[in-house]
Amino acid sequence: MKNSLIRPMSNEFFEYLRDESRTIGNAESISFPKSEADVIDILRDIYPKGIPITIQGGRTGLAAGAVPNGGHIMNLSRMNSITAMRCDEKGDFFIALQPGVALSQLRKQIESRKFDTSQWSEESKEAFLEFCKAPEHFFSPDPTETSATIGGMVSCNASGARSYYYGPTRKHITALRIVLCDGQTLAIRRGELFADGRILNLSTEQGASIKVELPTYKMPKTKNASGYYIEDNMDAIDLFIGSDGTLGIITEIEVKLLPLPQVIWGVSCFFERERDAIEFVVAVRKQLKCVAVIEFFDGDALTILRCQKAQNKAFSQLPAVEERMNAAIYIEIHCEDEKTAVETIMKIGSIMKESGGCEENTWVARNDSDRNQLLFFRHAIPESVNMLIDQRKKLDPIITKLGTDMSVPDKHLRYIMNMYHSTLQEMGLQSAIWGHIGDNHLHVNILPRSKEDYNLGKKLYEQWAIEVTKLGGAVSAEHGTGKLKANFLTVMYGQNHIDEMASLKAAFDPKTLLGAGNMFILRKEGECK
Repeated sequence: MKNSLIRPMSNEFFEYLRDESRTIGNAESISFPKSEADVIDILRDIYPKGIPITIQGGRTGLAAGAVPNGGHIMNLSRMNSITAMRCDEKGDFFIALQPGVALSQLRKQIESRKFDTSQWSEESKEAFLEFCKAPEHFFSPDPTETSATIGGMVSCNASGARSYYYGPTRKHITALRIVLCDGQTLAIRRGELFADGRILNLSTEQGASIKVELPTYKMPKTKNASGYYIEDNMDAIDLFIGSDGTLGIITEIEVKLLPLPQVIWGVSCFFERERDAIEFVVAVRKQLKCVAVIEFFDGDALTILRCQKAQNKAFSQLPAVEERMNAAIYIEIHCEDEKTAVETIMKIGSIMKESGGCEENTWVARNDSDRNQLLFFRHAIPESVNMLIDQRKKLDPIITKLGTDMSVPDKHLRYIMNMYHSTLQEMGLQSAIWGHIGDNHLHVNILPRSKEDYNLGKKLYEQWAIEVTKLGGAVSAEHGTGKLKANFLTVMYGQNHIDEMASLKAAFDPKTLLGAGNMFILRKEGECK
């Protein structure tokens, strides 16, 4: 009998062939499961036939992890129910949800405390009543695209600006349900199952045993979303967070909420010289404790934003940035009282002066409305760059933005910034740099004006991957490697460790059909090890 959940591809589903990487793929069929049972049904139909399966959420990723390369698309966006809530003995709150829940939806419901509890257990309803009495809470991971689904965020271990203080998505995930390629299921809760050294033994709910030999590489001591998370005696749940849809399909996620800080203020600090901005960041990291966000924008990014403000009505309400300013740092402070917040703002001014800047060159936001204006400024810069590239792409379809996602240890921040600027200048490439400088995690966006620029940019990107690896950094700090950065993972870990990742994947996916092409590049048949 034909599976009614599986539909042939048609023009109706064209948008599901691409994501925010601007990459377009191809597929023969698509499905939109609404439950774990649907996922199992689809897998048991498709997997035995040897059909590759690409798992999708909101398709907001920048590494083409959700872009299919043939086969079947399983889009989980309709699995968007919040299913349970619990409160532990410490008074911490946890929410269980399906992977298709959007970040914006989750935030809105947490803030309004409005949930559909009609299908919840009595225990969950009791926890919800306690939640309504408690102080405000929030889910801290904050990727730029709030239409991102929680499942997608788990898949690439997304982070965002607040990861400087709160850490990436991984730190806030406490339980997962996973459907494996044969339809069997795993239920994993943080703190309950650990590897023995580099051997991990798992049992499915149906009674099957899976022995996994974990790769032997050591992860860099920096912000990292490159490859499988591997450590000695690691918690089993961490293997699946950041696995890029290559090991199984996540069907339920439990997230931990945090108490919302009493005072959240934002400060945009502008500098005439970029080196002063860098010294400011180094000093802030050493001297201030309640800073949750440290974001950076270079002079080229500010120039592009000024042009968009002048030409595009959508950006006309942005505050004007003086031409003499060549760098900006956005800081967000999270404090428990206003006295501490005021003291921190004053200290930021002092550090600016000591770093060569001027405390008068700041915008301070002490309420939600003003802070949203600063956040609009922060988000308008990448949007402006995307609009610029889209205009150029109309003239030459090969043109696309080349955006890095690399990080390095603290001690190499000054060096890596100098390297980016000097090599870009040597090759005559236009660029814009912004990102999470608190974690030494910059998005260097190469903006090609021609096919030649594009090819030069790709070569430069490869050079940077080699240099970042030498410095003990990561080739992907928050977006995952997907398909676009899989070759960089070989640079970072070497082919022998890639072979170990392939063996790990084979323990869960012997036909290598799940997330095919994501994360790493398999050896071609016949290649020697």
